[in-house]
Amino acid sequence: MHPTLLATLSTLWTLSTSAHADSRALRVAERVGAVAFVTVLTAIAAQITVPLPFTPVPLTLQPMAVLIGGAAIGARLGMMSQLAYLALGIAGLPVFAASPALAQGPARLLGPTGGYLMAYPIAAFVTGWLAERGFDRRYFTAVLAMACGLAVIFAGGVLWLTRVLQPAAALAAGFYPFIVEDVIKLLVAGGVMPSLWWLTSFRTESSELRS
Repeated sequence: MHPTLLATLSTLWTLSTSAHADSRALRVAERVGAVAFVTVLTAIAAQITVPLPFTPVPLTLQPMAVLIGGAAIGARLGMMSQLAYLALGIAGLPVFAASPALAQGPARLLGPTGGYLMAYPIAAFVTGWLAERGFDRRYFTAVLAMACGLAVIFAGGVLWLTRVLQPAAALAAGFYPFIVEDVIKLLVAGGVMPSLWWLTSFRTESSELRS
């Protein structure tokens, strides 16, 4: 097992501020804050959306927020962040992607994009689980980890669409239109975690030099 980026940053902060590393309240606050941050990040990414005329599924940045968030804070916390996101949406807050055809609230989970949304907690868990095993430290393995999480999202979305569409039509509506865009986003997102780890290691070395 490898420490997550969140755990490593927490340790650095503790050392730099001389805080008590064994403070349970501090650890809980850090985890709650991290979960809340990824939840809000997912909601913000949902607002960056491009409707497509040939499918009810819009193009958004949500999957990248889900995958990067899961990798940064780990499997369990990543899953919790997405469960919190869904809970906010079910409660009626406008956190889902804006759409003239798809309502906010619990009805969104029953609509054509419901499968993607319900797959977010699992995708975050999968990506976080792989990150906890060091997959987020290098570019190629980070891309692989996020590709696994993205596959979970697509599987959930397409399987959900097959409730009302034939499998071929479900793939045409929920998978094929997004392949090129999501591969590009995946290649970009794959560089985020290794870059953050590089910055973290640079900060660690700087702290050691000062001490």
